[in-house]
Amino acid sequence: MNIGDNPALADKLAAEYALGTLRGGARRRFETWLRDDRRLRARVADWQGRLATLAELERPVTPPARVWAGIERRLHPAPAPSASSAPWWQFWRTAAARPWGVLALAASAALLVLAVRMTALNEAAAPQQIAALSDAQSHTALVVTADTRRGKLQVRVAADVHVPADRTLQLWAITQAGKPRSLGILPGNRSTDLTLDARATGPDVALLAISLEPKGGSPDPNGPTGPVLYKGSWARL
Repeated sequence: MNIGDNPALADKLAAEYALGTLRGGARRRFETWLRDDRRLRARVADWQGRLATLAELERPVTPPARVWAGIERRLHPAPAPSASSAPWWQFWRTAAARPWGVLALAASAALLVLAVRMTALNEAAAPQQIAALSDAQSHTALVVTADTRRGKLQVRVAADVHVPADRTLQLWAITQAGKPRSLGILPGNRSTDLTLDARATGPDVALLAISLEPKGGSPDPNGPTGPVLYKGSWARL
């Protein structure tokens, strides 16, 4: 197979490789193609640059005061009382009890590792999907992620998207039967989060599409009235 003969597939695989969602045998096969295909390496580098800029769009989060307090306690712990001054109910703090303290610490660490693993398993059980939406020339302009854990449909702009002042972009899920479902209005060429509708990722969804519509969205409840500018299919993470 010559991947260079299928630009749409090459761009999709390059995006998944840059995102880290291309795994196993598919990733190894893709890396073999990368060694021999300069244009494919350029696609990957282009995607890595696009995705790097998306991180700058995320809003910084200020940690709660208790986090800083916990860091201070760890950096500057209070001195432990001596055996003579410690009350009997604080026996575990004395030198005589240190072996038991080590065992308790080891047990706590084991429980922490188990909790982290269980959390990771629970999160992994919640499927996530991603779609790269491209124009007719296979140029990817937007990346849509279905985050089922947070109930968000994340739309990230990966390239310049020109939207006339009197128009808006509307996101659709197109079923295998060809029936469009509106998923929301996009704010011009800016990244945004929409509420995740279960109909966006249903098993009958064939692809996602973005149309150019009048302000406020398509006046036809049955589907787009303007041209479809971008489209792409879901890929499971």
